[in-house]
Amino acid sequence: MISWKCLLIIFVMILALFSISPAQDYIAGEGDVLQISVYEHPDLTTTARIGGDGTINFPLIGQVNVQGLTLPEISQRISELLSDGYIVNPQVNIFIQEFRSKKAFIMGEVNKPGLHVLHGTTTFLELLSVAGGLTKDAGEMAVLKRKTGHSDGQETIIEIDLKRLVEKGDTSIDISIMDGDSVYIKKAGVFYVTGEVKKPDSYKYEDGTTVIKAVTIAGGFTEKASKGRVKIIRKVKGEEEIINSVDMDEPILQDDVIVVPESFF
Repeated sequence: MISWKCLLIIFVMILALFSISPAQDYIAGEGDVLQISVYEHPDLTTTARIGGDGTINFPLIGQVNVQGLTLPEISQRISELLSDGYIVNPQVNIFIQEFRSKKAFIMGEVNKPGLHVLHGTTTFLELLSVAGGLTKDAGEMAVLKRKTGHSDGQETIIEIDLKRLVEKGDTSIDISIMDGDSVYIKKAGVFYVTGEVKKPDSYKYEDGTTVIKAVTIAGGFTEKASKGRVKIIRKVKGEEEIINSVDMDEPILQDDVIVVPESFF
């Protein structure tokens, strides 16, 4: 069965090839350059950059406020203004000639961490693609910090469940990335298996891992193992706690140490 991380890697690779967002949903803003044409009126073809006040200049009608509008909404607004005494039923076509720069940080367990310049509407998965995808040590959660826009410097914290996004196909959590967003991909937690197992080592933790699953991941019991005396060493509030003779179906926690002692016989 393909793991959620393999599915995510495949998904990100596909996005890397087809990462163009639908321009019709893009909200125009300061710095965008629009290419505007009117059917059968080539003299009105215009290239206009949106200014700091959210307006563009267009022949015949002058300044047009387009701040916060999508391309169809801008087309509709210009059509209405042209219809008001200039052109009968104007057909206005618009596309983005140049996107304004949008920047976002992505740090943690990605292959290309740092500041990335984005163009147009960009989702979380598309940002992940730009950052080269996840490392092998990536965990199941991403944390996004977003400035609220208030002068007090407050931030909104959004957690993204990577496993849910891919395994369950819940694209509702593939949120749009905004200018100035900061994303952190957490490192996966680990657990340790030591003693009479075939491959004692540290291993990546996943929710729902039980003692028997941990032992299986570690290669299984050796012939000398005392299967009925397995114990867990767990840190609780900074102090080590020893849980003796644990049940094989007992769930483990991050940073647990599963100890498999040697049999006396």
